[in-house]
Amino acid sequence: MLGPLQVERAGAVLPLGGPKPRLLLATLLLHPSSTVSTDTLIDVLWPDRPPASATANVHTYVHQLRRLITPAPTVDGAPRIVRESSGYQLELADEHLDMRQFRAACDTAREALRGAHTVAALAALDNACALWRGQVLAGLPGTPAWDGVVASLGEQWLWAQERRLALRAELDADAPSVLAELRGLLTEHPLHEPFWHQLINILREQDRVPEALQAYADLEQMLRAELDTEPSAPLRRLRADLANRAGPADTQALQPHTSAPPSIPPARQLPFDVPDFTGRHTTVAELTALLRDRALRDQPALVVLTGAPGIGKTALAVHLAHAARGLYPDGQLHVELGGTAAHPRQPSDVLAELLRGLGVAGSALPAGQAERAALLRSRLASARVCLLLEDASSAAQVAPLLPGTSRSAVLVTSRNRMPDLAGAYSVQLPALPEQEALRLLAAVAGHDRIAAEQPSAEEIVRACGGLPLAVRIAGAKLAGRSDWSLALLAERLRDERDRLDELRIGDLEVRAAVELSYALLDTTAARGFRLLSTLGQLRFPSWVLAALLDLAGAEHVLDTLVDASLVELAGTDACGQPRYRLPELVRCHAIECADTDDIGDRLAALRRVLEGYLALIGDATSRIPARFLGLTPGPKNGHWRPAAPSAPRQPCTAPLDWLGAEIANVVALVSVAAEGGLPDLAWRLAAAYTPYFDLRGLRDVWRDSHEIALRAAREAGSSHGEAVIRRNQGQLYLYQDLYPQARIAFEAAHDLFESLGQKHGAAVARTGLASVARHQGDNERSLAHCETALSGFRAMDDLSGSAVAMLGIGSVWLERSAYPAAADWFDSARQLCARIGDQHREAHANSRLGGLRRLTGALQVAREHLQQAITIFEELGDEQCVSYARQELGAVFLDDGELARAKPLLVDALRVHQRRADRRGAAEVAELLGRLHEALGRPDRALGYRTRARSLWASLEAGSTRGA
Repeated sequence: MLGPLQVERAGAVLPLGGPKPRLLLATLLLHPSSTVSTDTLIDVLWPDRPPASATANVHTYVHQLRRLITPAPTVDGAPRIVRESSGYQLELADEHLDMRQFRAACDTAREALRGAHTVAALAALDNACALWRGQVLAGLPGTPAWDGVVASLGEQWLWAQERRLALRAELDADAPSVLAELRGLLTEHPLHEPFWHQLINILREQDRVPEALQAYADLEQMLRAELDTEPSAPLRRLRADLANRAGPADTQALQPHTSAPPSIPPARQLPFDVPDFTGRHTTVAELTALLRDRALRDQPALVVLTGAPGIGKTALAVHLAHAARGLYPDGQLHVELGGTAAHPRQPSDVLAELLRGLGVAGSALPAGQAERAALLRSRLASARVCLLLEDASSAAQVAPLLPGTSRSAVLVTSRNRMPDLAGAYSVQLPALPEQEALRLLAAVAGHDRIAAEQPSAEEIVRACGGLPLAVRIAGAKLAGRSDWSLALLAERLRDERDRLDELRIGDLEVRAAVELSYALLDTTAARGFRLLSTLGQLRFPSWVLAALLDLAGAEHVLDTLVDASLVELAGTDACGQPRYRLPELVRCHAIECADTDDIGDRLAALRRVLEGYLALIGDATSRIPARFLGLTPGPKNGHWRPAAPSAPRQPCTAPLDWLGAEIANVVALVSVAAEGGLPDLAWRLAAAYTPYFDLRGLRDVWRDSHEIALRAAREAGSSHGEAVIRRNQGQLYLYQDLYPQARIAFEAAHDLFESLGQKHGAAVARTGLASVARHQGDNERSLAHCETALSGFRAMDDLSGSAVAMLGIGSVWLERSAYPAAADWFDSARQLCARIGDQHREAHANSRLGGLRRLTGALQVAREHLQQAITIFEELGDEQCVSYARQELGAVFLDDGELARAKPLLVDALRVHQRRADRRGAAEVAELLGRLHEALGRPDRALGYRTRARSLWASLEAGSTRGA
């Protein structure tokens, strides 16, 4: 932890996966042997807006980490993650965690210092500091949940370093080594006065008075510039002693620091700083601090600002240059490099312009580029000048223009990334967040107009994609048309194909800005750019571009588009794979450009992407430990991966992580396929993802994707596709307690499967009809459906389907209170599932057996069955099944009089049911909570829960006979 997060076993570093498992593990490690609530973990993993499946995803990440960090077979003292009622706890020995080792070494040092054992204290502090490999959890984003522990560790580290270096100096350790360490520490912690005190004191003790005085002067100047304060009283006393010791030759170091007088006539060439510059507060603060720090240290600064066309690179660079004028008093130079022109300017010509700005007469200009570059470096060697180099094409164009070892700053703007520009501090500018874009729109169009039509203003900035140029154009249009409403402009911006026509006014035009970058692309990159527009607003992985172009590898093409800022990085997914996207208005331009392409070529490219996704989805869902009772598109020729040179390979060993990372893309692609002329692939994509929808309880996307898929299957003329989708819809209706709709959907699916001669599909549909009949109280019909389905599954040797039908038969006998018969069916199903390795249905069988044993009074046996079920469901991340099993366990404790143990289980189950809009489950738990509060002597609370239960039962279309 004391550095980048790393887990080792037997000297080997274990792969932790993507950022989210790392964040979760880091949070548990910061609170070892303490319970961290699930809510806290969700806040850490999704600080802005957690998904509906957040709790289930946490379960999945915990399951993955358990398998990774706990060796098999488990040994005593091995790290393990334990589930508690409200969260998780990481148990591990002190010697397994560097944080604990560090704190223990510091405690040993303190004890030795109290006993005046300085040698032992120094050894302990050396050991403590040697454990640090960088900042705590370097590379992971910070979170408020970590702040207290991380700050405490940082303070302890500073104390350890102070005491360690003091002891080394006291014990006559190597003085140059101590000084070198202090100077290194001050580079990282320039405002930490105890380090300055130690440095100046050691220099004083070595009679290096001028150096000590210069160190004090550096500290004094930095504190005044950064904090508007002066050194502390001990340091001022130390300086006074130095002043008494100083000789005549040392007096210069006592004078206030001033910059050398300029040797060149100051140039003031900066463009106008826009008065309504808005947003970028964090970036401005970060870069201003960088420039100030470099200026105070007499070091050069090189900043490169890159980003999409119209993203505001020049506006930010000009704003920074104006803000830093006081740091660079010897002049500000500005040149345009023409990087997006057909022929960018040659460095030799630019050098001539810069030198003329510095007062070099034309007759004194050297002829060659190398000589001009040398003269520029000479002129700027002792000066503080800010150079603004706008619209650079490449590092090769910029490198000759740099001032060398001077104290100047260089600000470069470019659409192209420049990783090969040595020493550059690069910033890729993103689109403006919505609130900053709204403030910019208000600054141009008027605050009152924006406030009066806030929803329309928000729609406008979203249509502008957060692009400052587009927002400014939209604002200027509104400012020049006082009779326009914001709603009118918002409406005109809705059509993606006309949007760029709307975003132009005077000389300002978004399209022209993008066209300059597009025109510089080679043929393959340009084609890839156009084809990406067919995917909508996808955050795509890299293989997608390869599939579009049908290339075995398209990384170089993607790099070209990223470097040109026409494609931008959009973070990494749960598998650690980078994601990319077309900026919104750049995508609009790509759509326009794609209109000239052959429609057959576009459809073929889109088909390759969709078939690639189908292959990856099929591979991932085949590795989910929970078996799905339904039909999904099967592999072609026995293989999931299509036989194409651009076919993707599964990038993630954790299938649930990959499915979670891709769900938004696939749901969007269902619509893209349906609207783009590929309806056969639209229904297949939706059906392929259903196992994940089912496991994670994602009912909204399940519903929406299948509505589109049903229309697509019918458009494609696929009776099989229609049957698959109707079966899946019936399952969803069943979960939503919409029994008439579920019965209609299952019957439609069954009839279609029968007409096609697909016996397996018909048997699957019958299990759904059996569940509907049982919930509606028709046990005879339910039993008949189950027995018919079981016969069909057995005839096809489908053991997993047989287990489902057996569980259904057992549930009918349970409804009839025929407990021995029900137990036989449940136990037979459990044994069958264990034999075939179907953990999910084995857990279902245990859950049903637990409920049955509760009804027969065998409460201890019921507990054992339910605990086994809960463990499996939690490992699979099936939140819905966990809540039902915990509900049943709560009922067991309630029956056994253990009210304190029953209450949290029932309350948690009710919370999950309510969040999932599960009225039947909520009604059942409300009844149990009514019983519990009655037993606790709280009749008012009991009545409230019972009233809620009656209301819920009444709202169920088929539940009224069970409710009162």
